[in-house]
Amino acid sequence: MSIVECVPNFSEGRNAAAIAQITRAISGVDRVVLLDVDPGQATNRTVVTLVGEPDEVLEAAFRAIKTAGEVLDMRTHEGEHARMGATDVCPFVPVSGITMEECAELARKLGKRVGDELGIPVYLYEHAASRPERKNLAEVRKGDYEGLAEKIKDPEWKPDFGPAKFNAKSGATVIGAREFLIAYNVNLNTRDRRLASDIALDIREAGRAKRDAKGVIMRQPDGTSIKVPGKLKAVKGVGWFIEEYDRAQVSMNLVDYNTTGVHEAFDAIDQEAQQRGLRATGSELVGLIPLKAVLDAGRHYLRKQGKSTGIPERQIVETAIQSLCLNEIVPFDPDEKIIEYRLAGERRDKLLVSRSVTGFVDELSSDSPAPGGGSVAALCGSLAAGLASMVANLTVGRKGQEDVWEEMIHVAEEAQAQKDFYLRAVDEDTEAFNAVMNAIRMKTESDEEKKQKADAMWDANRGATLVPLSVLERTLQTLSLARKVADKGNPNSLSDAGVAGLAALTAAEGAYYNVLINLGGMDKNDWTDRTRTQAQDLITRARTEAHDLARSVEERLI
Repeated sequence: MSIVECVPNFSEGRNAAAIAQITRAISGVDRVVLLDVDPGQATNRTVVTLVGEPDEVLEAAFRAIKTAGEVLDMRTHEGEHARMGATDVCPFVPVSGITMEECAELARKLGKRVGDELGIPVYLYEHAASRPERKNLAEVRKGDYEGLAEKIKDPEWKPDFGPAKFNAKSGATVIGAREFLIAYNVNLNTRDRRLASDIALDIREAGRAKRDAKGVIMRQPDGTSIKVPGKLKAVKGVGWFIEEYDRAQVSMNLVDYNTTGVHEAFDAIDQEAQQRGLRATGSELVGLIPLKAVLDAGRHYLRKQGKSTGIPERQIVETAIQSLCLNEIVPFDPDEKIIEYRLAGERRDKLLVSRSVTGFVDELSSDSPAPGGGSVAALCGSLAAGLASMVANLTVGRKGQEDVWEEMIHVAEEAQAQKDFYLRAVDEDTEAFNAVMNAIRMKTESDEEKKQKADAMWDANRGATLVPLSVLERTLQTLSLARKVADKGNPNSLSDAGVAGLAALTAAEGAYYNVLINLGGMDKNDWTDRTRTQAQDLITRARTEAHDLARSVEERLI
């Protein structure tokens, strides 16, 4: 699933009723989660955070901008924060399954729609900027709302979308795409703010002012201070004292966690703290964090411990939580603080794979046609991948097999990814079957309805075919992993490697049957013929590899 975050800033922080109207417009879009609403009295500005899939988030952002244009009036707005419109800025932020360029394209689509339908001038910034000088938000917003009437007349500042005409009520909106910003704080075992500030100056990218032997700040010819860069790129930081915690704290914004992750920031601060006779005693995240950032941290600490990183995702997350001391300041609930888990929360309880083994088998054994053989085939694949991962992990750290540890870690990681793929397919197969049933129930009282039903049936049957086909295709990779752990893994787990191969073959056979039965419900054409041929080739290869593996394992066990 592609997940994008959107963080629109509205020029209103005091009128609760107006803010509520804007947020209701966002909440009215299905499958969009409103994560945070943060109004500021002094700034007279509200920052809203929403996440979801791209099209839905774009729609929610448009409705919010439209509503803000209706309920807010820039002619009466006052506040400390720089601003140029009722919806001042609206960035899209990639979270998972989406690229920055795709977010930039979302910004362009939204900008065009806002300009065309609402008549609000739109400027693009950051990764969506139409020209280099518009990349920086501060440059685009220079002059604020008060200077916009003159600025918009300048051909150099013609809006990217919308009329090149001053909109007195709504001003202008800046829309763009930027990296995910992680607000991250680390506590120190001291009340001395100066020590926290000193550490912040050493680790932040901007660094500190350079001083001569006498301690005087050294300056450039133009009078600006010469800087000594800090240790960490893409990090902004300050040190302060937090009365609530009675501790000094280094507070940071990680403006690109792919450049500097939370684990790198924590380790750097802890290292600097120890040089000053201090230590990092806990850390906290302000707002939410992408799953990848947490997994990067968990894997980092597992590697430092000499442990395999090919373990279940939740165990990697727990390693990150413990290693970063994320429970020491305030409780850290991954289901609430990790964006992907927060989004999956409502759906998770409805998934077949969220049930107990007994619950799943009870549902399977009822008179309902779904879940059926396709879901069971996918489940068998997950068991095969799980066993392959287990054998690989039982090999890592075993004396006498040091030469294969690294390879087994990679096997375990790949097996975990395959396990998760199959688990998703358990529910995807059932969902695909339900789509077929929905198409069957469509009315056919008119020629148009008959055509719509025929099209829906084709699409549904095609979808129901592609799910088991993808499972069948993946079993070849799983069989390859099973063969690796059988040949190079812990010899005490040879039988487990053999069972992994058998389970993978069962998954392949079951998926193959489901491809065939779904193709049988479709009119023959080039696509069905190609798909049938592809499936036959895949099952032949899977049977050959599985039988070779079984024979090899059995020969060594006897």
